[in-house]
Amino acid sequence: MTADGEATTFYEEVDNLKKLCDFLRSKDGPAVREAIEMDKRVYYLKGEKLVNFMVEPKKGIKWPSKLPRFSSRPEAIAVCKDLCKYQFMHRSEKRGKGDLAVSRVRDFDEAGYFTWMYEGDMTSSHLMTTALIGGFLFCTCFPIWPNFLKVFVWYMSVSLLIFIFFLITSRALLFLFVWIVGYDCWFLPNLFDESLSVADSFKPIVSFEKSPAGQLPYRIGVAVGFSSFCYWAVTQPSEFDGFVSAQGDFIKDLYAGTLLSDMAQSDKENIDKPKMQSLDDILGSLDSEDEPAEELSEEEELESMLDNLVEDEEDIDDEEE
Repeated sequence: MTADGEATTFYEEVDNLKKLCDFLRSKDGPAVREAIEMDKRVYYLKGEKLVNFMVEPKKGIKWPSKLPRFSSRPEAIAVCKDLCKYQFMHRSEKRGKGDLAVSRVRDFDEAGYFTWMYEGDMTSSHLMTTALIGGFLFCTCFPIWPNFLKVFVWYMSVSLLIFIFFLITSRALLFLFVWIVGYDCWFLPNLFDESLSVADSFKPIVSFEKSPAGQLPYRIGVAVGFSSFCYWAVTQPSEFDGFVSAQGDFIKDLYAGTLLSDMAQSDKENIDKPKMQSLDDILGSLDSEDEPAEELSEEEELESMLDNLVEDEEDIDDEEE
């Protein structure tokens, strides 16, 4: 059996087509572009580029040993037609930049654009989704966490905050020292680039290039200012040491959780003690009870006397009856 016949026979099975799609959708597969189709983000590529990749992959791309290679363009086109037939991908029409629409033409053509419908192995995606939901539920139960776990999260958060602060400061100081001598040097230059993925944000580790012309006056001014600060730190050790000591106390308060407290320290210490009235409070309440009644005017006294006489007469009449 020829190589062409072997590949054609192999890819007639749907399971083998899935294996081929897993490779084509991997990072070693052909380059794809992002677009919006039917209000959904999709990945598409041109049919010609897909065929070129299947016949002659780029240098450095290792073709899977379990998948037969394509030796001719007609063979690759025939497999691409099967991919459209089994709805691993469909043909699309470009309506604008980054905007696609499903094409009425279903046949494969090298001049057309094709959108991937096959999403590949979703096991890792399902695991990440499960972990995300579990982490969300775990965080919402923070009020009922045990105390040691709350303390651990607090220490970890503070440590991460301090690490990020020192990382940013060290990157800035490294750039400043090297920039003064005429070069731009960044440690993790893409660390805060939001357009890159997490892995690409850490590439390259260091960038080093010559600074643009015309910055000499600025470098001299920064060098003078930094030298002045160093001179002040050496000649005024007491003030600088006080600054360093204050920063140390600040970090200690962060870890101790006393930097921003919502209750007084005395209330924290006496939180388990029963609340009882002091002697002054008890004497004050007794004095308020012993206060004399309000004095009545003469008219009010006469009215009360008449009321008492009337009540006494009514009592006497009741006894005689």
